[in-house]
Amino acid sequence: MSETFAAEGPSAPFWTLPRLRRWFRKVLSHLGGLGLLAWDLVREGRRRWEGGEILRQMDALGVQSIAIANLTCLFTGMVLALQTAHSLGQFGGKLFVGRAVILSLARELGPVLTALMLAARCGAGITAELGTMAVTEQVDALRALGASPVRKLVLPRVVAMTVMLPVLTLIAIFHGMLGGLLMAVFEIKIGASFYLSTTLQSLGFNDLMHGLCKTPVFGLEIALIGCYNGLGASGGADGVGRATTIAVVIASIAILVTDFFLTKLFIALPFG
Repeated sequence: MSETFAAEGPSAPFWTLPRLRRWFRKVLSHLGGLGLLAWDLVREGRRRWEGGEILRQMDALGVQSIAIANLTCLFTGMVLALQTAHSLGQFGGKLFVGRAVILSLARELGPVLTALMLAARCGAGITAELGTMAVTEQVDALRALGASPVRKLVLPRVVAMTVMLPVLTLIAIFHGMLGGLLMAVFEIKIGASFYLSTTLQSLGFNDLMHGLCKTPVFGLEIALIGCYNGLGASGGADGVGRATTIAVVIASIAILVTDFFLTKLFIALPFG
């Protein structure tokens, strides 16, 4: 018995067998809960949607996130231009800065960075909002009135995030291109017309689709994980805080893992 307590003490490493088993059970439980919530979402999606609530969530989760998404990609484009010019300058390739910036933003950095920023802002907001409703028994009150929390609370947020994330990503990519333009003109001393022409010539429909096709999946993950952790929150304010932290971490990891598999899939497709 003493050996068991010693093995699971606070100084014990994470990879002890009992801790690994508990962690594995938590992961499976979380995945199972997300799967059940997704199934409930599909069933409730066959009924009449709450159009007004969907529009309100599109404004709260999408329109109000434009600034943070644009700032992220604006400065990312500026940094990309500086780093690319510094690296390619050794080989006389500064003229290719625009191509490197737009392709990196369109295919990878724009969608992923926008999704990560929205996972931090919107995922945390969804979890905190629904978690507060759960711990104050407002969700139970909805069930008592015969209303479905999935249709009233989850469906509008999932639809809003899935629709708005591609739009935000497209706007963010444009601002990232502008950030690269600023650095090209004022730091690298490349003409604005040359930068824009080479950028637009390099950006093809396939490159844009490679990045934008990932974003609905990212939006679905952010909203679904936030709603699941929010509805499952318990234990007052501390429980809501823990649920919010877990939701942001899991959503960020899910975005990065999903991005890898979607990239492999899209490379194999005709527009990859």
